[in-house]
Amino acid sequence: MNTETPSIITMYGEILTDKEYITNPAIARDEEINKIILTLITPDKSALLVGKPGIGKTALVEGLAYRIRLNQVPNALQGWRIIKINLPALLGKINVGGVEVSKLQLLINEIDNIEKTILFIDEVHLLVAKNQANVEFDFANMLKPYLDRGRILMIGATTTEEYEQYILRDRAFVRRFIKIDVAESQGEDVVKILIGTIPKFEKQMGVKLEYTEFQLERIFTWLVEYTSEYKRIYEVQNRYPDICLTIISSAFSYAVFENGTQVTLKHIYLAMKNTNAIYDDAKEKAIADFKVRFAEMLKKEGIDPNQI
Repeated sequence: MNTETPSIITMYGEILTDKEYITNPAIARDEEINKIILTLITPDKSALLVGKPGIGKTALVEGLAYRIRLNQVPNALQGWRIIKINLPALLGKINVGGVEVSKLQLLINEIDNIEKTILFIDEVHLLVAKNQANVEFDFANMLKPYLDRGRILMIGATTTEEYEQYILRDRAFVRRFIKIDVAESQGEDVVKILIGTIPKFEKQMGVKLEYTEFQLERIFTWLVEYTSEYKRIYEVQNRYPDICLTIISSAFSYAVFENGTQVTLKHIYLAMKNTNAIYDDAKEKAIADFKVRFAEMLKKEGIDPNQI
C-alpha cells in the first residue's frame, strides 16, 4: 500500500511562475499590478482583487508571475513562487494509507514546509462562505497564522457581488487584505490587449494574422466599438477584453477550419457575424459598417463585400 502523502499543490495547484508565457498576460494593466506588488510587500497584508466577472483578474496575477520570471519586481518579491489553488477541488477528503484525510489540512501541512510562496485563490469568498453541507470552511482560520508570520503571501479574487455578500461579513478576514478594485478595460487599452495577444493565438493555433499594426488598430477599434456594453446579450458574462478575445479566437478557428495559413478579414467577418454574444441589430450595423470601412482591404484580398 502506498502511504506516501500526496502533494496537494501538485494535484490541485498550478505554479504560475513556472509557466512559459508567449506574451505578457496583463497588457495595459501596470497600474493594477503595481498595486498588487505594493500590497504584498506591506507587512501583514494580502491582496484582494474585486471586480466584475471576465475582466481579467486572473490575468493580473499571471502578469505578476510574468514579471517575477523576468526579475521585473522589487527585490522583496524576487524568487517568490505564485501557486494558483483550485479551491473548489479541495473540498472533501482523500485516502492516504487507508485513512481519510482532509485535502485542505494536507495543503496546510504542505504550506508549513515552504517559504517565499504567494497563494492565488480565485473565488476566495468560498473561504468564508458556507459549503453545500452548511459547514463553515476552516481554511480561512487555518491560513491566518501563516499569513500573519509573512512566510506565505496571498492574493484572492472575487466578484463585487460575492465580496459584499460573503467577505465583508468576516471582519477578521477582511483586515488581512487590502482591497484592489479591478475595473473593466476600455477603448484603447482593449485594442492594445488584442494586438499584444495575437502572438499567443498564432502560436497556439498555427496560423498567422499578418496585418500591419495600423491595420490591426483599425480592425480592433471596429471590434471594440461594436462589442460595447449595451450591445452584449449576456452582459454579465461578457466583459472587455474577454468578449473581443473570444471573437478573435473564433476568427482563428475559421482559418484553421479552412486549412488556411492566415487569418483574413473574411474570418474576422464570420466570427462577428456568428457570435452569440451580440444582439442581432448591433451585429447588422457592425457588418454593414465593416463592409464599408474595410472595402479597400477586402478588395485587395479578392473578397467581394456583397458575397460575404
